[in-house]
Amino acid sequence: MITVPAPAGPGAFLHPALFYRGLTEYVAEVGGFVRRALAADEPVLVAVPGQRLHALRESFGADGGAGITWTDMTELGRNPGRILASLQEFADRHAGRAARIVGEPVWPGRSPAEAREATRHEALINTAFAGRPATVLCPYDVVGLAPDVVSDARRTHPVLVERGRSLPSTAYTDPARVTADLDDPLPEPEGPVAMLAYAHGGLAGVREYAEGWARGTALTPARRSDLIMAISEAAANSLAHGGGKGTLRLWTVGGPAAGAAGVVAEIHDDGRLADPLAGRRRPSLASAHGGRGLWMIHQLCDLVEVRATESGFTLRLHAATP
Repeated sequence: MITVPAPAGPGAFLHPALFYRGLTEYVAEVGGFVRRALAADEPVLVAVPGQRLHALRESFGADGGAGITWTDMTELGRNPGRILASLQEFADRHAGRAARIVGEPVWPGRSPAEAREATRHEALINTAFAGRPATVLCPYDVVGLAPDVVSDARRTHPVLVERGRSLPSTAYTDPARVTADLDDPLPEPEGPVAMLAYAHGGLAGVREYAEGWARGTALTPARRSDLIMAISEAAANSLAHGGGKGTLRLWTVGGPAAGAAGVVAEIHDDGRLADPLAGRRRPSLASAHGGRGLWMIHQLCDLVEVRATESGFTLRLHAATP
C-alpha cells in the first residue's frame, strides 16, 4: 500500500495526486490515507463522487467512518469554482491541526469545460494553502479520464502517487503559469446568440434584457432568478472594475439529442483579474480581497468559465435546464 506522508511540521503543505486503476485500488489507497489520519487524530474531509463515496464508507464498516466528514463531490463540485472555499473552511475549523483532505474534482463524465475549470482549481490549491499544515490528496482515474486531464494533474500536483511509489512530479508548474495557460479562447456558440452592449447607468437595462430573454428558455423560475442575479453581479463588476462598459451574450445549448441542456450567459469587459483566487474563497465584510460579486456568481451557477487575457475579462455562466 502507498503511504502518503502527513505534513512534516508547522507550515508544511502537501498536495499529491493519486493515480489509481479500478475501484479496488481506489478503496485500498484512499481508505489507507484516511485511516492513517484517524490514527493520528487528524481531522479528515472526504469529498469524492457519489459511487466512490459509497464504496469508501462501506469499507469502514457499520459506523461508516465515524469522525470523518463525508461530502459528495458531484454536488459540492458541480461548479469547480465552489470547491476551494469548502476545503479552506474545513481547514479553518481545525486551525492549529494538520487537516487531511481527499478531494476528487475530476471524474469520468465531466465535460471538457468542467475539467478545465477543475484543473484551474487544482492549480490554485497550491496558492491558497501555501504555508498551511495540511495534506490534500487528489485521486485521478487514469483509466477513465482523458490523457490531457491526467497530464494536467502532473502539472498541478508537486507529488505523484502511483503503483506503490510516491515521487516528485517533474512536470509540476507554477500555478500562475498553469492558470495563464488555461486562459485560451473560448469556443464560439453554435446556435443563435442574443447580444446587448451596456455602459454606466445601464445595469437595470441588463437585468430587464436578460429576464425577457430567459423567459423563453426551459429554465425553471428559480433557476432563471439565479441566472439573472449572476448576470447582474457580473455586469455590476464590469461597470465598477471593467472600464465602465461590457457586452452580454446569451444562448442555449444541448437538448434531447445531446442528452443535456442549459443556458449560457457570457459577460465580457476590459477588466483584469488581479487576484486569481477572487470568488473562490468566501469573502467577509472586512475582507481586503474583494471578490464578493464573483463569489455569488460561483454559488449561483452550475459552471463558471473564466478567461483573463490581454483582451479583457470574460465570464461564461452556465445554468442547466431540466
